[in-house]
Parts: sequence; structure tokens; C-alpha cells
Amino acid sequence: MSYLKIAQRNFWRNKRRTAITVSSIFFAVLFAVVMRSFQLGSYSLMIRNAIEQYYGYIRVQHPDFADDPSLENTFEFDQSLPETILRVPNVKAVTPRLETFSLASSGNITKGVLLLGIDPEAEKQFSNPEQFIVRYTISKNLTDISGMKPAFTDEVKRILGAHAGESFTDSVRLARIFDDHPIDAAQLNQILNLSRVQGRFITSNDSGVVISSSLANFLNIQVGDSLVMLSQGYQGTFAAGIYQVVGIVRMPNPDLDNRMVYMPLQLAQNFSNAHNLLSYMAVNLNDASDEALVAISNGLRKALAHTSLDVKTWQDLNRVLVQQIESSNQSGKAFLFLLYFVVFFGIFGTVIMMVHERMHEFGVLVAVGMQKIKLAITVLLEMLIMALIGVALGYLVGLPVIHYYHVHPIRLTGEMAKMMMDMGFEPLMPMAPFGSYVVWQGISVIFMVLLAYIYPARKILRLNTVSAIKR
Repeated sequence: MSYLKIAQRNFWRNKRRTAITVSSIFFAVLFAVVMRSFQLGSYSLMIRNAIEQYYGYIRVQHPDFADDPSLENTFEFDQSLPETILRVPNVKAVTPRLETFSLASSGNITKGVLLLGIDPEAEKQFSNPEQFIVRYTISKNLTDISGMKPAFTDEVKRILGAHAGESFTDSVRLARIFDDHPIDAAQLNQILNLSRVQGRFITSNDSGVVISSSLANFLNIQVGDSLVMLSQGYQGTFAAGIYQVVGIVRMPNPDLDNRMVYMPLQLAQNFSNAHNLLSYMAVNLNDASDEALVAISNGLRKALAHTSLDVKTWQDLNRVLVQQIESSNQSGKAFLFLLYFVVFFGIFGTVIMMVHERMHEFGVLVAVGMQKIKLAITVLLEMLIMALIGVALGYLVGLPVIHYYHVHPIRLTGEMAKMMMDMGFEPLMPMAPFGSYVVWQGISVIFMVLLAYIYPARKILRLNTVSAIKR
């Protein structure tokens, strides 16, 4: 306790030196936790958009489907299969799917699309695409409608023109485009009324389809219009049909939003002449950590050992995404290392300055009877107090920032948003919630302080009392 009291008193003797050291630690922790949170948050967004909202963490499929995802590598749907999968611990939801390529046409416009036959009820438990049903769309001619009261201002017309063709799942998201230029309630209500879309999600017995918003925009198609589908069916048969668009969804993943068509499973099987056949069973998990993923996939292989089906994890099926995340993760770690490298030498420089300024003081203390080891412990406590204060301040400022941007992610705009969408990512910058990565930043800083302590410890333990007093 006496060591701690002495350390506390010495801590405030040179306020400038203390402030420099604490500030360097504070900014190091703050920048590290915020940067790491943004990085991990972006990984979570990529996985959630690409995996949880579509692929599934695990797929049960034909052994050859991964290399050749065609209708020829499908399997017979056994009604007991979902029950068998759901009995495996930590499995959250499972959904049967039939997936194939098709040409979709509206008028003179044609595009290749991903046709996904689903069980709507099972899909609601799996990814709930119904939550992405478009309720509002800003048409390209919205600002040209005459006779509107109140009339749109030039600024409102500019904003609407910049967002022409965009779709929104609720009025709150649409209103956000005016955050920088607030408009009155009357004009906002007018925009909502003019932009409203009447659509719904498909049901099991439906004869219509739901398409993604970017695809609908490309095909210039609206709810109630007809969509012509042409494809090659099972075993080379000809597949064709005309289906009414009953709803439009805005997929979080831009790549899927450009080419997705949802169709009831039985209707998709009839369209493709793949009666009672499935491409795969997609599985979502309660715990999607790497350890849990390995354990559950092994459990599924044992449970399905009596079948000829294969079990693939999302990492097996998405090598490109895994490599992107790993590459970005390594570059982020390298940047953190560089940051800590600079901070370490800032701390170390301050420590060297402190030691040389206090050599006379150390010599006097040893001369009056203080043991060198006790003096070294006192200096260690001083440095630890500075480190803990700097880390605590970094957490105190950083954690509220992390929480706010986790709940309200930054939405990118302009060229940056376009670049992100071209890469297949949603233009958002979320932050990961509080986790072990936050603790590790504090531990790393404390480790650097202990590393910097080696120098004053050596100086004190090898102190020549007479030489030190003469300084």
C-alpha cells in the first residue's frame, strides 16, 4: 500500500509528462477500438448479407452440386429430412430450395436471373425475406407530376432526382434521404403517397413471383406486371412460363438484388420439370462461430450418414468471401501493429525522458536507505497507473461511439457507395458490438507499457548512487 501511495504522489509531480503519456495511450486505445470495431462490423455485415440472409451457414446438398450447381445434381425431397436436421443441437432454422438459372423478360428487356424456389413459411423462419418487401419507390418522373400542392422546391426535386429508382422498405428509410435538407411534413406525406407500392410476399399456393428491386428497376417492371421466364428444365426439358409480379423485395446484398426471383417451391418444380426435387437444404445457426460451425457440420454428417447427401459450410462454398475477409483482417492487424509501434516509441521516449530527469532523485532515495527493488516497483506502479487511466479514458470515449454506430451505421453515399455496391456489398459502415477485441486493445497497451518499463528497471537496478547524486 505504501508503494501505491508513493506512486500516486509521484504520478502528479510532473503534470506535463503525465499528460503526454496518458494522452498517447488514450488516443491509441480509442483509435484501435474504433478502427477494429468498424472492421469487424463490416465483416459481420458481409456475412449477414451474403450468408445469413441467403446462403445459410451450412448446406445439405448433392455431392456434385458444389462443382456443378445444375438441376441434374438435385436430390429427392424426403419430408423427414428437415426434422432430422433440426434435431441437431444449435440448428436455428432449415429451408428447402430449388435453385436454377433463367432468363427473365419484360417487354423488350431481358436479363439472366437467379430463380429460387422456396417454401415461404420455412423461409420466413430462415431469412424472412418478407421483411424486405418494398413499400415505396421513387419513380423517375415523380418530380414531373403537375398540379401538386404544395409544389416541390428545387432542392427537393434535386434530392428526388438523385434517388430516382431507389426502393425503400418503410417510410423512415425514405425520409432519411432528406436528413441533410429537412422538408415539412406536408411535402413528405405527399412524397410518401406518390411513392407508395402495393405489394406482398408469395404464399405456398401462389401462382406469382417476387423479384428484387434492382432487377425490377432494370426490367422497368412494377407490381401487377407480367414476367416472362425462359430456362432449361430438368434433364434438358424446355421450361417457360408467364408469372405475375406480386411483390418486390430490396435485398441487402446488391449482387442478389440485381438478379433475384422468388417463386413458390412447387411452382418452381413444375416450371423446371423437377418434381419433388431440391437443390439443397439451407441451414442457419444460433451460434455461428468457427468452433460451433465445425461441431454442427460434423453432427449433421453423422445424422445424415445413411443418405448420400453432402454437408458443406459457408466457408467451403464461399472461398472468395473468406479470402476477402481474411485479407482485410490481416491488413487491419498490420495497421494496428503500425499504430501500436508508433505509440510504443512515444511511450518509450517519455519514459527515457522521465528516467534521465529523475536520476538525481533516484540516487538520493537509494542513499537515504530505499532499496533499489522497492524503487523499481514504485516506478512500475506509476507507469501502470498512467496506462490504466489512458485505457479507461479510451474505453470511456470509444464504447459510446461503438454503441451508437452499431445501432446507427454510417450509410455511404456518392462514388464510395457506388464502388461498394459494384463490389457486391451494401454501402454501410456498421460497428461491431462490444466484444473481446475491445479488451485485447487494453491488454496490448498495458503490455507495451510493461515492455517500456524494462529500461527504467535496468537503470534503477544498476544505479550508481554517487554518480546519480552528482547529476
